[in-house]
Amino acid sequence: MNPIGIQLGLSFLWAFLVALFAVPSIIYIAHLKNMLDTPNVRTVHESLTPRLGGVAVFAGFMSALTIFADLGNGIQQLLAGCIVLFFVGLKDDLVSISVAKKFVGQLLATGIVMIMADIRVTSFQGILGIHELPIGISYAFTFLAIVGITNAINLIDGLDGLAGTIVLIITSTYGYYFLRYGGAGYGNYVFVAVCLIGGLLGFLRYNFHRASIFMGDTGSLVCGFIVSILTIQFIEMGLRAGQPFGSSSPSVAIGILFVPLFDTLRIFIVRMLGGRSPFAPDKNHVHHRILAMGFQQISTVVLLALLNLVVILFVINFAAIGNTWLIVGMVAFSVVLSIFLGVYQSRSAQQRVTS
Repeated sequence: MNPIGIQLGLSFLWAFLVALFAVPSIIYIAHLKNMLDTPNVRTVHESLTPRLGGVAVFAGFMSALTIFADLGNGIQQLLAGCIVLFFVGLKDDLVSISVAKKFVGQLLATGIVMIMADIRVTSFQGILGIHELPIGISYAFTFLAIVGITNAINLIDGLDGLAGTIVLIITSTYGYYFLRYGGAGYGNYVFVAVCLIGGLLGFLRYNFHRASIFMGDTGSLVCGFIVSILTIQFIEMGLRAGQPFGSSSPSVAIGILFVPLFDTLRIFIVRMLGGRSPFAPDKNHVHHRILAMGFQQISTVVLLALLNLVVILFVINFAAIGNTWLIVGMVAFSVVLSIFLGVYQSRSAQQRVTS
């Protein structure tokens, strides 16, 4: 095995074991100090459950990355942003904070990676005929992308094991391409992926139904932020010669993120069409709709994981058709899926009224 392979193996093992052994202690302390999530109208769990699992994921990820990885090419700034969001999420999990304060934390973390590491989307690579972006638009779009993806991962965290599984699939896909094609500019991002995968697997041992601990905002904000940076670097990597997807990398990245992006856009549109705030919480997420069809929590998570994998395989295999057609295909599929979920919802509501 080559030295990089040994380092990757050790970093995965370190992150996995730290998370695996940290979770029982966190569960014990959370019960001892009564730091538990109470079931309410928005949640599907029925018992008091700790929601500090993100602490274990972060501990495994952070320690493994700082020990084994080269922190150049923006990874040092990525870690700084993760620390900011870790404490924002931790405070929210313990005492709840306003959306405005969460946004300020995301603004700060995004500013660190954009300004100090110059991590940003520099080109649309031909989408809508746009290539190189003016620097102002580049910063604005990057900010929207990071905040959007971070919150999309945060919003998908509604079932036991769901957010962890989806992030695992996304991160593994990015990790593979950084390993194969990253080179000197992006190769060390495979360590970011591998350390997050290790931390998540250690945590998921306790998070599948019935979960003894939840990820909480501590985990979902940090995971979402890491995924957003991996996405931007994956898109930028497409600008280099010899990449597998070339100028199709933006649409391939959208496909890799399909489930969280589809869920977030759908829920925002449904809420606004109903005359409500897009941020008003409800039980209308895609996982709630699948549960309403009669699926169990585990089968719902498996179904959404398979959906994400199918879309990933589609965009990877058809990358040659270009950004426009890939995006058109995904939008068409999203519309059909939304109509199906809406029709099933109205039909089941009608049946309840009849009964």
